[in-house]
Amino acid sequence: MAVITEINDLKRIYKRRVPKMFYDYAESGSWTEQTFRENTSDFDQLRLRQRVAVDMSGRSTASQMIGQDVSMPVALAPVGLTGMQCADGEIKAAKAAEAFGVPFTLSTMSICSIEKVAEQVSKPFWFQLYTMTDEDYVRRLIDRAKAANCSALVITLDLQILGQRHKDLKNGLSAPPKLTAKTIANLMTKWSWGLQMLGTKNRGFGNIVGHVEGVSDAADLGAWTAEQFDLSLDWAKIAKIKEMWGGKVILKGILDAEDAKMALKVGADAIVVSNHGGRQLDGALSSIKMLPAIMDAVGDEIEVHLDSGIRSGQDVLKALALGAKGTYIGRAYIYGLGAMGQAGVTSALEVIHKELDISMALCGKRSVSDLSKDVLLVPEGFSGNWE
Repeated sequence: MAVITEINDLKRIYKRRVPKMFYDYAESGSWTEQTFRENTSDFDQLRLRQRVAVDMSGRSTASQMIGQDVSMPVALAPVGLTGMQCADGEIKAAKAAEAFGVPFTLSTMSICSIEKVAEQVSKPFWFQLYTMTDEDYVRRLIDRAKAANCSALVITLDLQILGQRHKDLKNGLSAPPKLTAKTIANLMTKWSWGLQMLGTKNRGFGNIVGHVEGVSDAADLGAWTAEQFDLSLDWAKIAKIKEMWGGKVILKGILDAEDAKMALKVGADAIVVSNHGGRQLDGALSSIKMLPAIMDAVGDEIEVHLDSGIRSGQDVLKALALGAKGTYIGRAYIYGLGAMGQAGVTSALEVIHKELDISMALCGKRSVSDLSKDVLLVPEGFSGNWE
């Protein structure tokens, strides 16, 4: 059994066990992948201040995100196709998150449906909504999330149009996937993955197939999804969806101070500083570099979270020290899921928690609520000196 001490240990196992098509889906960005790379590398520019002779006993990483108690301020981000990384992936990830005491966010584009996940957990999870042109479907999807007792709606704002990811096109990853000879040859080498997938009935987009008129199988799905993302999404429509939901709303995909102010105006409970993991606008700044400007604009008036680039507990610490109240991991938990199923997601959370706890202590802090910019050494011009 491999000794897991860092997220990269899980990533190495994940790469061996999961078909290349789905590994590349997770481990890629759009166009040149500049933003995808800088999401992680920009964290390295921030250094930590070591403090000594400070009482480190009685430490706690416990906190709250949108009023919900969490064992550490780290949520599992919505990731499409999670159930193709590992059989019943969304269910396994949700169960791991619940046991660890952190939020799980189910994607609209999940393999396991809202209902299937809700059957397997005892506490509410969050649901992520893509805004579609089929307003009747969106309304029914929101009703299904309410019926499943989801405790927050996470509206993704940065996918009105799909950024081009070269690897997905070359691998034939679409809805449904286009199986090339090379892809089939690779799938045949992933025996454990294949056997698990044969053992589940959850192999389609559970939130869509059977819930949309004219979409009864994977073949119908491609045509429907190609025209569904709402190009006309604006702040008025977001306000309408918020009213339709009637509960806690988190707006994901904020990467500009002006958009953060607009999110505040529509009454969101939180925003997620995010560039979709570098999968949309390549050449945009990393989330961690945009965080200071967004905190300056709205930080005292709305809860600010961050995703895109978190791979360690130190990354979490740095985001919190710059003012975020919560963070999200996507790829980090997907590595664990693909490597070892539910146990792998738990392992990813344990790795991040341990590093957060120890690093916090060595910075002289006993609680995540005590973290502030005084634990950081921020290089001059970190966010860039742009005209």
